[in-house]
Amino acid sequence: MRLFAALLPPDEVCRELGAVVDELRRQPGADGMRWTGRPGWHFTLAFYGEVDDGLVPALSERLERAARRTEPFPLAVRGGGQFGHGKALWAGAEGDLATLRLLAERAEAAARKAGVPMGEHRRYKAHLTVARSRAAGDVRAFLDTLAGFTGRTWTVRELCLVRSNLPTSGVAGEQPRYEAVGRWALGGAG
Repeated sequence: MRLFAALLPPDEVCRELGAVVDELRRQPGADGMRWTGRPGWHFTLAFYGEVDDGLVPALSERLERAARRTEPFPLAVRGGGQFGHGKALWAGAEGDLATLRLLAERAEAAARKAGVPMGEHRRYKAHLTVARSRAAGDVRAFLDTLAGFTGRTWTVRELCLVRSNLPTSGVAGEQPRYEAVGRWALGGAG
């Protein structure tokens, strides 16, 4: 199955960000973007790709250990950026980014130790993808709107293992469906 480790923002945080994304979608050029669905909004910690079913128990055990070793921490959605000259538009994060990076490193290490092939290591950049485009483009107006956004701060208390179910219908604009297949409390609480 296609898996990744992630943090899932609470509903009220998604509602706040949703108001800004609704504003972005009304801007010129927005119809050339594929906007991500609110139910799928997340901060990816580590992307695993296709994982053999036999490795999932070991991966889950190691992710549970990573969660237990990481204390809950404050986070907020703030600002934004782009990848690939406008091919991906994202909202950023503020708060305890050092702990966020540490948890991302632990989620990647958990996969490596469980035998999941991870490819090359990239420096972690906290982002929540709000739109994609097949072609590079000028997204400065979108970035200007995102720059002024800071959502409410919440306490991250959970690490999730998420399954990505890619669209199969062939219907234009269909979104991947994300399903949490494992959840672990940070700091061992709960």
